[in-house]
Amino acid sequence: MLARAFKTYVAFLRGINVGGNAIIKMSHLKESFESLRFENVRPVLASGNVVFQTPQRDASVLRKRIETSLKKEFGISVVVILRTASQILDLIKSDPFKGTKSGQETRLHITFLAEERNSGRQPTKLKNPEFQISQVSSDTVCSVVEARPGVGTPELMKVLEKEFGKSITTRTWNTVKKIAGLMGQSGRP
Repeated sequence: MLARAFKTYVAFLRGINVGGNAIIKMSHLKESFESLRFENVRPVLASGNVVFQTPQRDASVLRKRIETSLKKEFGISVVVILRTASQILDLIKSDPFKGTKSGQETRLHITFLAEERNSGRQPTKLKNPEFQISQVSSDTVCSVVEARPGVGTPELMKVLEKEFGKSITTRTWNTVKKIAGLMGQSGRP
């Protein structure tokens, strides 16, 4: 009998455990993913990131299964954005913030789009000059915020939602690097 080939994914769940809304304990989230017969399930931080492995190759099928399960189990509608280990590791290798140091005021963010944008060129600047795009592709936006009173991550999210819609989710660059480390350890693309 042939062994099934597994693929490593990360599910980014929009709006989980943010601002006191849609609170799900990571242990419960892990159990939920395991009930879908995913293997090596590892929640990452408390902001709705789950690394897992499955033989399923169709991301749209996986996304629907996860969204349906979360709705049924926790009673909340969640946008699930999936990326493979290869996609995350390629993003890390691209070094979208080369030469930019994060710090107290300088925040580096990766925004993942649920659906690829195929229509024409991608914007390289946001309509609000307070925020900079350092790299953009059909499904990912890398941005820099120079935070100060009235300008920060919540304001960036509003600008990004106006430009790209609400089926997006944003993580810090450090969170994405941590996820990449876990995915790279899996040994499965």
